[in-house]
Amino acid sequence: MPGIFLDVSRLLSRLVSGKLPTGIDRVGLEYVRHYGGRGGTRAVMSERGFQVVLSVRDSERAFELLLNQDFTRSRDVRALVVRAILGAVKKERVGPGVLLHTSHSGLEFNRYFEAMKRRDVRAVFMLHDLIPLTHAEYCRPGVLETHRQRMRVALSHAAGIIANSQATLDSLVNQSRCEGWDVPRTTIARLAPGVTVSAPGERPIKEPYFVMLGTIEPRKNHWFVLHVWRRLVELHGKQAPTLVIIGRRGWECENAVDMLERCAPLRGKVVEEGHCSDARLHDFLHHAQALLFPSFVEGYGMPLVEALVTKVPVIASDLPVFREIAADVPEYLDPLDGPGWISSVLDYAKPASQKRQSQLARIQHFEAPTWSQHFKAVDDFIEALA
Repeated sequence: MPGIFLDVSRLLSRLVSGKLPTGIDRVGLEYVRHYGGRGGTRAVMSERGFQVVLSVRDSERAFELLLNQDFTRSRDVRALVVRAILGAVKKERVGPGVLLHTSHSGLEFNRYFEAMKRRDVRAVFMLHDLIPLTHAEYCRPGVLETHRQRMRVALSHAAGIIANSQATLDSLVNQSRCEGWDVPRTTIARLAPGVTVSAPGERPIKEPYFVMLGTIEPRKNHWFVLHVWRRLVELHGKQAPTLVIIGRRGWECENAVDMLERCAPLRGKVVEEGHCSDARLHDFLHHAQALLFPSFVEGYGMPLVEALVTKVPVIASDLPVFREIAADVPEYLDPLDGPGWISSVLDYAKPASQKRQSQLARIQHFEAPTWSQHFKAVDDFIEALA
């Protein structure tokens, strides 16, 4: 196995900012947990394409800080950064090795990967999705061109690409044909749940409730579900189930925020959890009637795996990637089928719901991907590239 270098730029930045890990961050943390425990693995930080490689000792310290997710230790992170910058003057040859870059952050800068190549370190990138290129309408202005540049740079420098699903890899191949990009060697390594299954705590809400999990943004379809909930309250009043939205407010979600803040019928029937610990998230998920996942598009769908591995039913959009991961286990609906979502929510809210019981039976046969399987695929891929 060649020397391993982990890009931890995004992880350290979010730790210093006091931000809880997103799905992409949880994947990055698993890479830190897997490779950081190996002797000699080194951390890499970059800012606008200028990179520094931490010493082995400082890398171990960075990995420890990241895995502990202690937001009070920002001073320690800054000290690591200062030492790394001061030590970067030497520019020693650090390879041969492989740089594992598991986020999309910073991919747009050629100079980063050219510099690593000069130091005999080749790059392997994890691809989470191509949504900014295929569905730009769900992204912030300017993200389309940034992501196109990221893909262009990544593909030109990559020794290999790790895709999180066949659907993501298919999307890359199709987009590359349109753009005229060459695709390097690839592998698929599906993602395991980002939360540890443990004994649940007390039920957080007494009455039946449903959970949505993820950043509030247009493609997640929160606005639609909030309208579904308004209709449920109009039809059933206090007997309507509760909706729990777990995730911070993202970008261009003003319509959803207006509903959350100003829609009187939703008060008391929609709970917003913008800063939810893993333990609290697990409790909410474990006791829910179902996870609602009405996205228009996804590269993978970590919440779906997390729900099913916790034995919680899922009502989801009928997306190819969901069927790839979970086959026929979830209840699938069109993401714009209002009557269908209303009917399913009401059915799953019943104590003796036959549909819910049927899915609970199907869940028993669900086999979630594991991190052992994921890293076996990645390690074999790295060995093959070497």
